[in-house]
Amino acid sequence: MASLPIPAQARRRVALGGLVLLLAGGLYLGFRPRAIEVDFGTVQRAPLRVVIEQEGRTRVVDRYVVAAPVNGYARRIALDVGDAVARGATLVELEPVRAEVIDERRRAEAEARIAAARSNVGAAEQRAGAAASTASLAGKELERMRTLRLAGHVSQAVEDRAASDATRSAADLQSASFAVATARHELEIARTALKYAASSGSAEPVVLRAPVDGRVLKIARKSEGTVTAGQPVIEIGDPRALEVEVDVLSADAVRLHPGMRVVFERWGGAGELTGRVRRIEPVAFTKVSALGVEEQRVWVIVGFDSVPLQWQRLGDGYRVEASFIVWEAADALQVPASALFRDGERWAVFVADSGRAVRRLIDIGQRNGLQAQVLDGLRAGEQVIVHPDDRVHDGGKVAGR
Repeated sequence: MASLPIPAQARRRVALGGLVLLLAGGLYLGFRPRAIEVDFGTVQRAPLRVVIEQEGRTRVVDRYVVAAPVNGYARRIALDVGDAVARGATLVELEPVRAEVIDERRRAEAEARIAAARSNVGAAEQRAGAAASTASLAGKELERMRTLRLAGHVSQAVEDRAASDATRSAADLQSASFAVATARHELEIARTALKYAASSGSAEPVVLRAPVDGRVLKIARKSEGTVTAGQPVIEIGDPRALEVEVDVLSADAVRLHPGMRVVFERWGGAGELTGRVRRIEPVAFTKVSALGVEEQRVWVIVGFDSVPLQWQRLGDGYRVEASFIVWEAADALQVPASALFRDGERWAVFVADSGRAVRRLIDIGQRNGLQAQVLDGLRAGEQVIVHPDDRVHDGGKVAGR
């Protein structure tokens, strides 16, 4: 049976209908919302630290500048920087010049300096006695805390504080002993100055001796030549007793306190070194930054907690990078700080949920430059959008790059 021909008008309608469908499909594909490509970050539980980072340099805790007590002619110094010297060893000899006969007023002044130096010796000895008593008490307290710790009566933190107190007391005792030796040496200098001030030209040289055991840190001038009274000749100290001086912004200094933990990174050796803040100086100074901005800065002195074997290769004036631990937690729920944005008075993030961005208000705690502590609003494992721009909106489609 022969098929009936399709009328031309019907064919035109079919063709027109197909064209309309194609046009509608093209418009839909062209104008439908496309997923915005974004970067994702993960909410996770991990250790978190809030730190203040600054550069510092090491310095010898107790150093002594040996100066010429009288005008004279210094003989050549045989020592070199780094040489070990024992207490009482000869550092340099001065050939005294003929001095004028002093009058009664100058003699009285010289005798008064001797009396003041003698008083300083007595005061230094008293401080050394007090430091020895404190160090002894701290040592006994540490032994008690260790015994109680083994019995389970106190926490590890209590034992650590007792150990820190014992270490600090031992360092104070060492400094006090150094101060006694220094005061005695200054008394000897005052006596020498009076002895040679009225000399008629004795050929006996003035011998400058080391007041303490240590090493040569600096030699002002190695060659022989004339020196004046009070002119520095040589510096000595013990490089095994080091501390770190760090200058921080005054606005950061108010967040620090004695005993705060400090971590030293990128100091040249393997691993990290640890320390504690010993002292925050109460006076600030002005320093011009590399950008030409005047800043008020404060010196912070830090002592090492790490065993000396770890940092024995450090010397006087070495550069270190200090991180002051303002706050830390071993297991903190955290989110990348770049995912945060303000929503009115609160913080918010965009959470990726089934290919769409969902705005969510959250509560945060501590923050450093990279991470923020999450107190409420997020769960571990959720994906958030980092660096959201103005194209990202609540309910919009998103896809990872």
